[in-house]
Amino acid sequence: MKDFKELRVWWKAHELTVLIYNLTPAFPRDEIYGLTSQVRRSSASIGANIAEGCGRRSDGEMARFPQIARGSASETEYHLLLAKDLGFLPEAEFERTKQKVVEVQRMLTSLVQKVQPVRRAS
Repeated sequence: MKDFKELRVWWKAHELTVLIYNLTPAFPRDEIYGLTSQVRRSSASIGANIAEGCGRRSDGEMARFPQIARGSASETEYHLLLAKDLGFLPEAEFERTKQKVVEVQRMLTSLVQKVQPVRRAS
């Protein structure tokens, strides 16, 4: 597999993580070990899983990690929704960030389809 830094989806995931790290200092201080930590970890996990998948030997192994990354993207989307509903994240910031999450999710779905081994009909 190629270097993860050559994948557009990795760059988009990385930009999303940087955005989230820049948004979360505005969260309440008492959430540092709660929601702040959770949304940061789930967003960082997206790019980390893409990178790990690229380090695998086969496309079959590679296909599993973007699926895991997509799960982390869904988790990130939920944490952002919760932050909005708790009043930690303004609606406009939520919408802007959610759009980036959805874009990454779509790109991950496409990546999974490209690297998934072809199954032969019996």
